[in-house]
Amino acid sequence: MRGALSAGVAAFLLLVTGCTAEPASESSEQAPPDVIVPRGPGEQADVLPADRAAEQAGDVRVSAADVEYMRMMIPHHEQAIVMTDLVADRAESSRLKTLAGRIADAQEGEISMMESWLDRYEDRVPDHERDHEKGHNEHGHDHAHMPGMATDEQLDALRAASGTEFDRLFCELMITHHEGALTMAEDYLPRGIEPQALAMAQEVVTTQTAEIEHLRDIMP
Repeated sequence: MRGALSAGVAAFLLLVTGCTAEPASESSEQAPPDVIVPRGPGEQADVLPADRAAEQAGDVRVSAADVEYMRMMIPHHEQAIVMTDLVADRAESSRLKTLAGRIADAQEGEISMMESWLDRYEDRVPDHERDHEKGHNEHGHDHAHMPGMATDEQLDALRAASGTEFDRLFCELMITHHEGALTMAEDYLPRGIEPQALAMAQEVVTTQTAEIEHLRDIMP
């Protein structure tokens, strides 16, 4: 998986075990494999028996705000990758090319983590919370209403630009795009409850705040 990601938000992975040379008897059941449970950044992951890991996962509480944040941030990140894909052939600045590569790596990795999170937790939202959160995010899945999203016309202008003009326009659009992501994360953080989702949102705030400063420094 590419990109700088918080270890505390990594997906559960099955720990593959070696095969035994002796076949199990018909009456015996093979024990399920252990599960690697990631901890915080820089901390060693726990290895738990499958039944204990399942018990811990079953205790996780998820709010509608957690799910809505993930659903909205995935297409937001995807548009950033649309923009970074244009850099190699159009940009003049080598610094911009390097930064755009880091942005793409980070956001591709975060998309994968968010999709995995939704696979695990999307259906755990209590029914009584769904309608309340739907009212808070009445434009939740209308991508044009998400903060910082570039319009089709702006993307067309970026595709038509090259050299210094491209560098300037890319920086302007990506700064606005990142500022929109910060708005979304900062709106979500006081309302979220699931620890991994909260950690991912905080990672967005930390990473994209730094990237905005780099973009401002690079912009012609």
